[in-house]
Amino acid sequence: MATASSRAGISWGQALRNPRFAAALLAALAFGASLVLVLPLFFQWIAAKPGAVPSDPLLARLGPFNVSHATFAVLYGTLVLVVARIAKRPMVVLRGLVAYVVLLLLRMASMALVTLEPPAGIIPLVDPVTQVFYPGATPFLKDLFFSGHTATLALMTLLAPRGAVRGLAALGTLAVAVLVLAQHVHWSVDVLAAFPAAWLAWAAGGKLISLLGLSPPGAGA
Repeated sequence: MATASSRAGISWGQALRNPRFAAALLAALAFGASLVLVLPLFFQWIAAKPGAVPSDPLLARLGPFNVSHATFAVLYGTLVLVVARIAKRPMVVLRGLVAYVVLLLLRMASMALVTLEPPAGIIPLVDPVTQVFYPGATPFLKDLFFSGHTATLALMTLLAPRGAVRGLAALGTLAVAVLVLAQHVHWSVDVLAAFPAAWLAWAAGGKLISLLGLSPPGAGA
């Protein structure tokens, strides 16, 4: 049976009075922070690990072009738009946080299992937010399989409310997918794998919340 914290119109005050919701929120934040702390060491290991070079006919015919400004404008513009729309929906926010933690774990596992070398002609995409987690002062080029930027926006599309916001989030996701390919910061397989990875993280987030006795909102709820 769904608890009070599962209802769509619940406020943050009501949600936080539910011990299960509060515990899930704290656990997601704590586990996510722990992952962030180990990321620099993980990327150092990935940097030293030999990677494969996949065949990619698309990249051979596309660019490279420096579209960093456009990529960040679309990426962070979409993030701000969706977060602003779901900020008053504690269950949606909780599902997003749990799903994002799962997404980080999936990326780390994917990069460990499918380590790739950077594409030829890569123009480093120096993200002002995530750069602090990479080793050294130079851009990290092996953060590849799968595309974190694309997967993050795909996840935000699932969390966005149905209608114009969700449509804009989907367009932003597709735009970033094309832009990272145009700049050669990812292989085509990195971008394609980002979409099922985002869906898997979203589904896993809902399942984990359900195991705590909470009823997660659906996509676009």
